[in-house]
Amino acid sequence: MHRACLLLLLVIAQSVGAEELTLARIFGDAALSGPTPRGVQLSPDGRHVGLLRGRDEDRHQLDLWSYDLADKKMTLRVDSRKLVPAEQLSAAERARRERERTADYHGIVDYKWSPDGSHVLFTLSGNLYWYDLDAKNAAPLRQLTHGDVAILDPQVSPRGRFVSFVRAQDLWVIDLSTGAERRLSFDGGGTIHNAEAEFVAQEEMDQSSGYWWAPDESAIAYKRFDEREVPVARRFEVYADRVEVIEQRYPAAGDPNVTVQLGLVSPQGGDTRWLNLGADPDIYLARVQWTPDSRSLAFQRLSRNQQRLDLVVADARSLTERVLLSETSATWINLSDDLHFLKRQNAFVWSSERSGMRHLYLFGLDGQLRHALTRGEWNVDEVLAVDEPAGLVYFASNRDALIDQQIYTARLDGRDAEHPNRISRGDGWHTAQFAHDAPRVAMYVDTFSDPLTPPQVSLNAPDGKQLAWIEENRLQAGHPYWPYRGGHIAPEFGQIAAADGQKLEYSLLKPAGFDASRRYPVFVDVYGGPTAQNVQRRWDANFFDQYMARHGYVVFRLDNRGSSRRGRAFSDPVFGRLGEIEVRDQLSGVRWLQSQPWIDPKHVGVFGWSYGGYMTLMLLAKGSDLISAGAAVAPVTDWRLYDTCYTERYLRRPQDNPRGYIDSGVLASLGGLRSPLFLAHGMADDNVLFANSTALMSELQRRGVQFELMTYPGAKHGLSTPQMQIHVHTAIQDFFDRQLAPRSH
Repeated sequence: MHRACLLLLLVIAQSVGAEELTLARIFGDAALSGPTPRGVQLSPDGRHVGLLRGRDEDRHQLDLWSYDLADKKMTLRVDSRKLVPAEQLSAAERARRERERTADYHGIVDYKWSPDGSHVLFTLSGNLYWYDLDAKNAAPLRQLTHGDVAILDPQVSPRGRFVSFVRAQDLWVIDLSTGAERRLSFDGGGTIHNAEAEFVAQEEMDQSSGYWWAPDESAIAYKRFDEREVPVARRFEVYADRVEVIEQRYPAAGDPNVTVQLGLVSPQGGDTRWLNLGADPDIYLARVQWTPDSRSLAFQRLSRNQQRLDLVVADARSLTERVLLSETSATWINLSDDLHFLKRQNAFVWSSERSGMRHLYLFGLDGQLRHALTRGEWNVDEVLAVDEPAGLVYFASNRDALIDQQIYTARLDGRDAEHPNRISRGDGWHTAQFAHDAPRVAMYVDTFSDPLTPPQVSLNAPDGKQLAWIEENRLQAGHPYWPYRGGHIAPEFGQIAAADGQKLEYSLLKPAGFDASRRYPVFVDVYGGPTAQNVQRRWDANFFDQYMARHGYVVFRLDNRGSSRRGRAFSDPVFGRLGEIEVRDQLSGVRWLQSQPWIDPKHVGVFGWSYGGYMTLMLLAKGSDLISAGAAVAPVTDWRLYDTCYTERYLRRPQDNPRGYIDSGVLASLGGLRSPLFLAHGMADDNVLFANSTALMSELQRRGVQFELMTYPGAKHGLSTPQMQIHVHTAIQDFFDRQLAPRSH
């Protein structure tokens, strides 16, 4: 009923007009999508839902809130700006936020619940704070550290007796009963890092922490890495008022990685005991996890070529080890966080792509497969929770639609492997948060959206029935997007055939006031990189596509080969050579567009950022006969300049695949680039280094090819300030308006 009413409102609103959606409004301080919380977490005791909310006047300044499940009341717990008016971030913290894509946020960007749900731990401006939700007479907030050395990766121990953190590359704990600090590692500094994840683990393996508590608090497992063999990349970061020379240990493709160890130490202190990670030191320590009884530590060892993953279990007392299982691939292994050890039986849940799709399996602790938990031509996205007493595993999947994400349950006995039970309601995109390590699933938080519904956060029963709104975020009068809803353009979804017949998913925004008798220019929004999906049935917070459609463009997205959630047969054709089949697929999409009677075939533009910037350049180099102009922001141009873990996953090392690196690079194909190019890059980018664009500039100039350039002093990969975002998108629109001459509406 609510969805039908919303559709009716949108139709009516179109007839009466809407306010103009400007770039200043899109990238301004107030969020157009409405009050969409971040970091939503159920408390372990089930009394509260914690969340971070941006301010009405500044969506990037995050404060700590909680929703009380008993009285259904939302409460501001910590006003970050009032607590620390002038936040200071260390270089290490800024780098960590770049890795976690939170660089444009301020205030409280993360927090941890205590095991009993009565306290919250968070960091602000480099110091630790401990908030008591049940404080009556006493002040609820306690500052745990007062130093001038920044705190990284704070955690609450599993039984709530300690708080742990990393300071100056060493592991520390605080005894909460006494406030006493204790240092647990002692050689951190220089190239030695304790209890941290190395650069490529953070950037490419979703590893945000470098240490792990035993459930009974008897020990902490921690990573120690030495980056002395990693080459020092000296790069300039150009700011408006200065130039900084940065010496960064950056492992480019083919270079040495860090050497890594895994140790166990008591929170009471003492010597570290080191595990044996195997005979080959050139590996990735990809995942670490304790068994529920704290008797064993499991770690996942990934080979340098990422074609073999071993799940190893070590006895915490004797340190004896055994390999539980191994996954192998002729291309690469995709990591996951789906390992769950059971408590009532000697078994564990594991996800694997051995069938060609990612599915769930139950293995015994002897390493033997018992049975599949899911099966079919669809993909498991992630395990969300395991309710062992109920005999259920909760997971996210695209089983019902490739462009959707829904929440399902499957039985641990495997009896419904092909027909799991969908509990989420409403077609579109559902993201679920369950209480961490809860033995039973009593409820979960669901964040839902579709192309007409901004993200809505609700509390749900285990069967998916809604219990309460956390943030309804209804699109109605007073909502930030309400003045613009009359011009909102809903996407059309469909499939086209690639040159070899493979079906490819696309989405399409037709211009405001679309008239099928006219011909419109095209704005292709491309990403195209491996393990990503650009076509999804959800609320799109990328309002720039809406903006371009409102200004007379047909906006088109296509998921080419290599994209995620389609299985290995769809992803693996990119192996060994990037920018080949992806470009062919995208050009199939362009040809399909050009065959439509309402498309102007001579005015097709393409835009992309990061891997999308790389794709833009490759599309211009290989398809200038079809593409009229392209805008590339922060593109990779030479894969030898990008990091080991990402690049070697798909191309192997340069010394093993020299032809693949040449053919995958942009520079060797520039002879085909004949259409106008707009290039933009941040001059302090530490992800896709600015050297990628300088190499491109030099080669284009050598060839006598004219292009347009916009560089951003002091900017990292995301050009994260509103001013930079407004500026670059204004420049992109102006470029396409000049090159493609749309008819605005």
